[in-house]
Amino acid sequence: MIYEKDLDESIARYQGEVNPSIETCHKLAACLIVKRELFGETEQLPVGQSYSFAAEAPTETPEITIGYDSGTEFSDAIHGRNPDDIWPWLDELMSTIQVLMPRLYESAMNRL
Repeated sequence: MIYEKDLDESIARYQGEVNPSIETCHKLAACLIVKRELFGETEQLPVGQSYSFAAEAPTETPEITIGYDSGTEFSDAIHGRNPDDIWPWLDELMSTIQVLMPRLYESAMNRL
């Protein structure tokens, strides 16, 4: 059985690495996904944020929303949402695809 405490300890260990390898990042992503699926939402770090626990000063930014609408289920799901809410999820998804389907990942990265 997987316990939330064990996942939290693994997540803290992987996040605490000063110079993490890609393997460490994959393990961290896997732990976060398992925790979210078994125990509900997990804390999401914004893309590019370091693993520092220091408090950040609040900043005022204008509200930006995604205006993409191609008629697909995906575009319907993201249309009108804040990109800062979408990017961490897409980054996690791409990390998962990189592990599970490397050829699909390479193809997507080449198109970007």
